[in-house]
Amino acid sequence: MRTFARTTALLSAIAALAIPTATAQAASGPLGSPGDITTTVQYALKALPTADEDRTGYERTSFKHWTDADKDGCNTRAEVLKAEAFMAPEQGPKCKLTGGRWYSEYDDQYIDGASGLDVDHRVPLAEAWDSGASSWTAAERQAYANDLGDDRALIAVSAKSNRSKADQDPSTWMPPAVSDHCDYLRDWIVVKVRWQLAIDPAERAALSEGLTHCPNAPVHVTLAR
Repeated sequence: MRTFARTTALLSAIAALAIPTATAQAASGPLGSPGDITTTVQYALKALPTADEDRTGYERTSFKHWTDADKDGCNTRAEVLKAEAFMAPEQGPKCKLTGGRWYSEYDDQYIDGASGLDVDHRVPLAEAWDSGASSWTAAERQAYANDLGDDRALIAVSAKSNRSKADQDPSTWMPPAVSDHCDYLRDWIVVKVRWQLAIDPAERAALSEGLTHCPNAPVHVTLAR
């Protein structure tokens, strides 16, 4: 019941805030079936609920990853690397990737070879737990950790930049490359809306301030829950 109430409240908030040319649609269902929302990044931020974070009970293993959902031999990490390659790597047995080149948006660097990359959860697993995922089922957490349904959820970046970020939110960490700030903030908000996660007061303040330097871009979000 709490999941349904949170989902309904979020969709109602976004629908109420939607600009005249935007749409806010949600399919009906007992747990809030997936729906589509088109609005602006500023409106999406306003619609997110504010709540204090709680990391009680968090373990990284609560989010099973990386899985091979389509059973093609390549797990989620490999699928992201293949999709985002600037120059495609060669794929060997058991989806071993060799060669290839990638662009790391976080620090504005080109990376040769997959070993220098991490696949980052745009909104970290611990942050998701803090923001509502602690009440999810194991299947929902697995789906979140391996989300290939929206290319803003996972991103290949330099290992150095990802590890400097760790489990921080935009109130304490932003990409070293200023050129990526607006995209980073937008994608953070999109993931929170997609998975109906809350934001804490410091996070909201950082997102609001950051967006003052960014265009109020339109965003389309397909809800995952």
